[in-house]
Amino acid sequence: MRKLFPATAPETAAESEREPELDRARHGDHAAFARLVGPLRGELHAQCYRMLGSTHDADDAVQEALIRAWRAFAQFEGRSSLRSWLYAVATRTCLDVIGARGKRALPVDLGPSSDRAVLTRDPLNDVAWLGPYPDSELRADPEARYQLRETVELAFVAALQHLPGNQRAALLLFDVLGFSAAEVASAMDTTVTSVNSALARARRILAEKVPSPTQQQTLRQIGDQRLQQIVAAYCAALEQGDAEALVALLTEDVTWSMPPLPHWYQGLDAVTDFVVQVPLSRCGSWRHIPITANGQAAVAAYRWSDEASAYHAWSINVLTLRGTRICEITSFLGSGHLVAFGLPASLN
Repeated sequence: MRKLFPATAPETAAESEREPELDRARHGDHAAFARLVGPLRGELHAQCYRMLGSTHDADDAVQEALIRAWRAFAQFEGRSSLRSWLYAVATRTCLDVIGARGKRALPVDLGPSSDRAVLTRDPLNDVAWLGPYPDSELRADPEARYQLRETVELAFVAALQHLPGNQRAALLLFDVLGFSAAEVASAMDTTVTSVNSALARARRILAEKVPSPTQQQTLRQIGDQRLQQIVAAYCAALEQGDAEALVALLTEDVTWSMPPLPHWYQGLDAVTDFVVQVPLSRCGSWRHIPITANGQAAVAAYRWSDEASAYHAWSINVLTLRGTRICEITSFLGSGHLVAFGLPASLN
């Protein structure tokens, strides 16, 4: 994982030019504070999502972190960059959330896959589920955006959820954001020795759980035109009820999961049975909007409602590719996910 911001010197130089604005904010000018932190809000939001695995939780954590930062801003002396200081505040805020709520999960974390379609549709509401992330939050120049997308890919964020909060924070601050071990220790109110120990343990776990190549590397190899063709074929197969066309897009070991439903499927036989029995038989007709989520190809799915005579928001389907085939489909069920992406609640 490449560091997003490995150098801090340019930030320090820029802040010297903003010293009048910093001084006004320290003396209680909230508008000046808002101007300073506004450009950093998107990347702080992405950091909170990496830590917490939920767009909703990230919204709340960023808001809380900025409230804490405003209340403490008179004590900000500029010994570190403003970005570094805000990341420290946001990290401590996220650690408080993790301590109170714990980690988020996907169905694959809870038990073995199902061999046949499970027709009961009882959601498991006592589990804190991982959620999708809108790419619109990732605002940066093209190369930095590429690196940002790597750090919110579904497999990476899901793997982070297997780490205790301190290991999660240390790895993100050091390996992703380029903080020094001393800066990480200061942000987490611990020692450099503890940081190095947490990093070693976190790296071992992530090495086991994060696949290679990353989705960004795969998507660059495929190219935009071919990717659009794959996504269009996926949408057309579901909308036309063509199970054979859909299966042709999948790898032999494909998985399909649908949080908050606990059941998931692995392999062409199980996934094919699920596709035929459920989305192509019991769900009526579909419409789709190609989008991106977690830096990956994705589709917003709308399901037909006879009662409303419209297609209702149903799920965000994140597609993971291996080569030019889909090896994983994660369907995040619930209209609230589509709202977070700025998508309409229904289509006519």
